[in-house]
Amino acid sequence: MINIWQSLPKPIFCLAPMFGVTDSAFRQLLCELGRPDLMFTEFINVQAIFSPDIKTVTQLLSYTLQEQPLIAQLWGLDQELFEAAADFIVHAGFQGIDINMGCDAKTAVKKGAGGALIDNQDLAGKIIRSTIKGARGRLPVSVKTRLGFKTINTVPWFKFLLNFELAAITIHCRTAKEMSLGPTHWNEIAKIVKLKNKYNPKTLIIGNGDIFTREIAYQRIKETKINGVMIGRGVFKTPWIFNSVPERNYSKAEKIAAWERHLKIYQTTWGKTKPIHPLKRFLKVYLRGFPGALQMRTRLMDSL
Repeated sequence: MINIWQSLPKPIFCLAPMFGVTDSAFRQLLCELGRPDLMFTEFINVQAIFSPDIKTVTQLLSYTLQEQPLIAQLWGLDQELFEAAADFIVHAGFQGIDINMGCDAKTAVKKGAGGALIDNQDLAGKIIRSTIKGARGRLPVSVKTRLGFKTINTVPWFKFLLNFELAAITIHCRTAKEMSLGPTHWNEIAKIVKLKNKYNPKTLIIGNGDIFTREIAYQRIKETKINGVMIGRGVFKTPWIFNSVPERNYSKAEKIAAWERHLKIYQTTWGKTKPIHPLKRFLKVYLRGFPGALQMRTRLMDSL
């Protein structure tokens, strides 16, 4: 097995999986604007993979070769389906399998999935073991999680996770209850690095939370000794955030060109299989910070 987590140069810059955002079209665009070292699919329910209605799952799992290395992120509750899904992901050509144990969406946590698994170590352990069993050493398995469910639970939760042969653990440095609100707790990430050095040095630690510039990213890496960062909302402030060229102010023409390119890739990728209106959420990503941006966004909102 080629472990993509180990083979990539460090620090690793990852694009966070965001439902309704990081589809194949957006990932293709980022490959042109500034390529992340590692990207993830939108999170996929293991139950849906084996549902008769495969249209949505097919779209979620779609990718082009230029998006590689690409990791499939899974969520759910059925340990047997995690095992079967892992085998499916291996044959689908991905470079890794990531388990979502940090989602704060009410639809997930009310069922006991996502971030709620932090308070259910018994089920969390069964899911991890089943996923590793399904991968059968052919792909690395990782977990994306948080510091706790309702309260910070750093030491017990991460000592538990470090019992497993996980290739990486990505931590959003808030609890699931905090969602993306309020201050981040990066001091807790430094504690986790010390735990992994003691209990499982091979597992990489990736930090996530309020990284809006590469300068902030490198500052967090230096402070906490993490192996890389995952950037989510930071890509909304600038889709060029993964570009290794020193950060600069992008011109009106460059921003408009990026929007037009995203629109073209989206239409080429999805054709009539996906509605165009989800692109409205991206207008403010590109069309901002120059005179007339608001008026341009308003016109485009009405036309999409």
